[in-house]
Amino acid sequence: MRIARTLLAAPVFLACMAPAWGAAPALPALPLWEAGVFGGTAVTPAYPGASERSTRTLALPFLIYRGDVLRADRSGVGARLLNTDRLDGDIGFALSLPARSSDVPARRGMPDLGTLVEFGPRLKIKLAEPTPQGRLSLELPLRAVIEARGGLRRQGATFEPRLIYRLNDAGQAWHVDASLGAVLGNASINDYFYGVAPAFATDQRPAYAAKSGLMLTRLGLGGAYLLHPDWRAFAFLRYDNYTGAANRASPLLRQNSGTSAGIGLLWTWRRSSLPARGTDE
Repeated sequence: MRIARTLLAAPVFLACMAPAWGAAPALPALPLWEAGVFGGTAVTPAYPGASERSTRTLALPFLIYRGDVLRADRSGVGARLLNTDRLDGDIGFALSLPARSSDVPARRGMPDLGTLVEFGPRLKIKLAEPTPQGRLSLELPLRAVIEARGGLRRQGATFEPRLIYRLNDAGQAWHVDASLGAVLGNASINDYFYGVAPAFATDQRPAYAAKSGLMLTRLGLGGAYLLHPDWRAFAFLRYDNYTGAANRASPLLRQNSGTSAGIGLLWTWRRSSLPARGTDE
């Protein structure tokens, strides 16, 4: 889902730091694994459609692993089950951090939004390769959403089709990703963000039962630049639009659009002397 509430999830950083998918065959082989530390700051809406914004700064260890099946790379963490010239299929995982309702007037008095763990299958289809360094692809991830807050609770499912154009220079010193996509959710995950139970209704926040459908459409731009063999700078910018959302009438959906932006640095502490297995994403 990667709907960034008051969060900076590790997959967001990973999506900006590793070499781009579809590197030219003549490039040197990538290492099987890399480990180090990444840190950065991002400003996002408190939750999708919120009027308030939140700033998060994080510094966390990272691990990239490029095995034939198990992968931890710029796309997230998962198991690759299909890998051909045109198709790539895997089961991926993602994590987003919690948000306190007390920080958002529209949700004040309601339960907090907890840590969300998302997992499920994803199909990636290569559509075109207009240049040796550029690739257009379609990603079709379907994920179950589990909330970890005082136990584990199923909170629904999302589908996030995305068109992605990735461009990197021949020496892998920089890469840029541009994407266009949408996030659709079933009734449960929409109700998690936009539903108002009668017990939490007020004069300014009437009761509302959310329905399944479109959550948002999204434009994204991200990139990274190699400053030194062990140092990489990255940044991302994202624009979300909610005007066509299925739950536009919810009292918790307060904006027509929202933007997110972040910058950071990644330091590689150690890397494998063995080459990666299989092709990089």
